[in-house]
Amino acid sequence: MELIKKQPTTKAPSDWFAGDVWFDVIHAGQEPSRMRANLVRFSPAARTNWHSHAVGQTLHVTSGLALIGIRDGTILQAHPGQTVTCPPGEEHWHGATPELFMEHIALWEGTGDGAPETTWLEPVIEEQYNGPRTSAP
Repeated sequence: MELIKKQPTTKAPSDWFAGDVWFDVIHAGQEPSRMRANLVRFSPAARTNWHSHAVGQTLHVTSGLALIGIRDGTILQAHPGQTVTCPPGEEHWHGATPELFMEHIALWEGTGDGAPETTWLEPVIEEQYNGPRTSAP
């Protein structure tokens, strides 16, 4: 057993995120583990750029209201306690509504072969961010 030393909170890089976003690394697995887990805090209207994960991603909302969008224009609203999965290779974005802070735990895996685990793409434009929303059941 090992108690993992807490790392300092990190400001998310502006080339991958719009708005103010911070994260705390919960776990960055060392071989043979490929597990990654971050607690991510988004200020109102902050969001990721479009991106995809080689092995997929799971988002567990802990506070606020999360928006998760995919390329077909679907924007899912997820509430605290709800979990959303994005399959491998699916281009998506996630962030906060304009009115509320949002926090989620992001879970994903490294590839194990040295390939990038996340492919970062272009920013989400306002028309994409402000599209119609579907509430998670």
